[in-house]
Amino acid sequence: MSTSYMPTADAVTLPKPLRTQLENTVKCARDVAESAARAALVQLAVADDKVPDYLSEPQRVLRRKLRAHARALSASSYQSNSVETRHLVWEVAYEHWHRMLFARFLAENHLLLWEPGAPVTLAECDELVQDATTSLGAKSGWELAGKLAARMLPQVFKPHNPVYELVFAPEHQRALEKLLAGLAVDVFTASDSLGWVYQFWQAKRKDEVNASEVKIGADELPAVTQLFTEPYMVDFLLHNSLGAWWATRHPGQPCPVPMTYLRTVPATPPARHCEERSDAAIHDSNGLQAPAAGNFEGWPNSLKEFKLLDPCCGSGHFLVAAFLLLVPMRMASEGLSAMDAVDAVLQDNLHGLELDARCVEIAVFALALAAWRFPDENGNPLGVRADMPAPNIACCGLKVAASAEEWEALVPESLLNSELLRQ
Repeated sequence: MSTSYMPTADAVTLPKPLRTQLENTVKCARDVAESAARAALVQLAVADDKVPDYLSEPQRVLRRKLRAHARALSASSYQSNSVETRHLVWEVAYEHWHRMLFARFLAENHLLLWEPGAPVTLAECDELVQDATTSLGAKSGWELAGKLAARMLPQVFKPHNPVYELVFAPEHQRALEKLLAGLAVDVFTASDSLGWVYQFWQAKRKDEVNASEVKIGADELPAVTQLFTEPYMVDFLLHNSLGAWWATRHPGQPCPVPMTYLRTVPATPPARHCEERSDAAIHDSNGLQAPAAGNFEGWPNSLKEFKLLDPCCGSGHFLVAAFLLLVPMRMASEGLSAMDAVDAVLQDNLHGLELDARCVEIAVFALALAAWRFPDENGNPLGVRADMPAPNIACCGLKVAASAEEWEALVPESLLNSELLRQ
């Protein structure tokens, strides 16, 4: 690979004014989407015991699906065999809005695919929906864009989830489309926008739970415990861990990514082997310097063996930032192409765990989007590839309401300290 050009993806974060715009839009969108969901579910009488006479046969089938789904979402519904629709309203609202939102993320990054290698714009979706042979059953350009996004992201938008069969009233659908169209293009190209989306979606619910002073249970936990890390904090932690590792393992070789937050201290005598380094962060006007965080002696000397686990990954702030550091590092240290480095980092280096399934979906999309946008040796995005490794991000754990016995059962008997772990 030529050394004249080292592809890196600029980690442009969301400016404060645009973050505020995104926050206000998402909060308003949740109100509109939940009103739309309630109205659609009431029209189908999902919570009622009796089936209304005015429902057609397809509507009756959808009603049965939604009632079964509502019971699966709500523990109280499942236990009493009734239908409580609060959780269903939340899911319908979330899925409909985020399918549209993710479609625009893809479209603004030229990644909304009609077929492999053939991206379409939102304007083209408006044209395609006019023809029954290309509309995919959609009634608007936004709905078609959402269907294309769902087709690209089946692990995020489950194909057989009945909530996507619901149709919002025209006034609600238009209100959501207007909110989405009002967001600036730069919102969809910033590296951390997706990370903020879910925090803003949960903001109103968080305020409600805090004001109620109720005991925190499984329903309340996601809203009140999620606080996403500011980009400068993410950079500081990664620059003083991965960046410090690079400085000690590659003396004299500048890091391919600027480490603006890397902190150094005067080097002690054992570190004098670093004297020939040209890295200004290590050898500067203050004399020979060493990373303030240390040398990370216990870490592997090759990134092939490096593993990063974010055990509370949320919507992927740390994982995306680490991805944008590790890919250029592996390209520089191992001579990999951009595509091979992207695949290697996704497959070998990055791992995330999260209790909230919706956060997991956003983290998967955020990391996939960063990989699709990463530039090749000619500066062009690598794009969507069927053979790209899936991000190693999983939803884990049990609800807070689980019994002690259920938690204890997760500890394998074969572990030497199994009794201590159970305690």
